[in-house]
Amino acid sequence: MNAEGPQPYDGLPGAHAGPGRILRTERLMLLPPGEEMLADLARLKADERVFGHMLHGVRTPARTREELEDDIAFWQVRGYGTWCVFLREAGDFLGLCGFMERPDGRGVALRYAFWPESRGHGYAREAARAALDFGHRAGLARIIAVARETNRDSIEVAQDIGMVPAGEFEHLGGRMLVFESRP
Repeated sequence: MNAEGPQPYDGLPGAHAGPGRILRTERLMLLPPGEEMLADLARLKADERVFGHMLHGVRTPARTREELEDDIAFWQVRGYGTWCVFLREAGDFLGLCGFMERPDGRGVALRYAFWPESRGHGYAREAARAALDFGHRAGLARIIAVARETNRDSIEVAQDIGMVPAGEFEHLGGRMLVFESRP
């Protein structure tokens, strides 16, 4: 970022991110969301294969816009939030990963959602591990993840990045598993 304001990084959309908020891993770049990412987010969040597993399900374009505005504000207030995840070399949008305040009062939750075509390459693990490390460095003493008991992929990601079982609850007729991480 220079004195003139946020600038795009490596040809990717500008993220309106403050210093230290862009995460880079071996293969990925995680950018706080900006308005220029709305079209990618709208496609991702409207896809049943992706957001059918998420809290509140698939989103309309209008709801996605509202959530983007909320995500931008969340970063401004909290100093952490959700990132849009891109392949570093190709610049392809893969999905999202980051934090949300659970509406049920369980705490700050790590969440991740990737295109089905992006699965099976370890991208979710790589992004989730980077996000979890960022969250603890930002001062979060406890971070949870919640997954439907039938969502083996999300459960494996949580366990692989070191999160441990911390309870369960029923939601819409399904058993939800809670995992946690503490620094």
